[in-house]
Amino acid sequence: MTGRRAALATGAAIGLAAGLVGCSAGTHPTAGSSPKVAPFQIDSDFPDPGALVVGDTVYAYATNRPGVNVQVATSGDMKTWKVSDQDALPELPSWALPGKTWAPGPAELADGRFALYFTASDAASRYQCIGVAFADKPEGPFSSTSDKPLVCPVDEGGAIDASVTADADGQRYLVWKNDGNCCGYDTWIAAQPLSADGASLAGPPTRLIKQTESWEGKLVEAPVIVRHDEEYVLLYSANDYGNSSYVTGAATAKSLLGPYTKSKEPLLSTAGSKGRYLGPGGEDLITFHGTDWMLFHSWDEAFAYRGMHAVPVAWHDGLPELSP
Repeated sequence: MTGRRAALATGAAIGLAAGLVGCSAGTHPTAGSSPKVAPFQIDSDFPDPGALVVGDTVYAYATNRPGVNVQVATSGDMKTWKVSDQDALPELPSWALPGKTWAPGPAELADGRFALYFTASDAASRYQCIGVAFADKPEGPFSSTSDKPLVCPVDEGGAIDASVTADADGQRYLVWKNDGNCCGYDTWIAAQPLSADGASLAGPPTRLIKQTESWEGKLVEAPVIVRHDEEYVLLYSANDYGNSSYVTGAATAKSLLGPYTKSKEPLLSTAGSKGRYLGPGGEDLITFHGTDWMLFHSWDEAFAYRGMHAVPVAWHDGLPELSP
């Protein structure tokens, strides 16, 4: 999930994105059951968007498609998008197996370079784990010479869905989820300090939230933390990505490391949107030209692919709300 991911812009921390569920499946509602589905800004399979604002251009990165490890698209107005035919991560590092490169989370580094945190299948453990690659340009190509993942807690089912955020002092954190639902464990969203160059971890993880609400099903994932009005807002996805039960939730805290208080109901859901968005999740939040925008995916009416939405938001009672 988890945008958000990189810097603080007009009070909102631009972080990464969220994610495809490891070892999860679901049943699909009947095609055509929701005639008022909202149009996509990217009307093709472009799930788990993580976004980054560089100058007057927004870069959105997404989960793999056939022949491409990391998709990248650009926009100058948040309405029209161009999906590149180039792979933002053309070569995986030696530890990673092809075919499951998920939920890229971008960040701009202090030295002007760019980092891309991604999920891939670890050849040694066969769990999904998190790696990082670097590039001189936001469109890539990103590359990694590491021979092992950055985050790979195999005793917790691995790790997915990395995003980057920063606290009020500028310390950056990698926010991620242990992929416990693959193996019968709890799923925790955690935050872990990053080194200044973004290449290593600078401390242990702090657990923030896990699945507790009935509408979350068996998991929480795709975390993004933004800072708004001196408060930290944790956006996350929950339940089964493969059907319309997938939702976007929110929790708030006075400190980036919590404790967080969850909203009692989903921030965005199929029912709550009256069927405009089918299984909305994989969210990201960025600020572009003075307006806050939420990027997220949902299913098409046939449940054949997950397209990307980019919708302006307004803030009410400390939470982002999609504008009509």
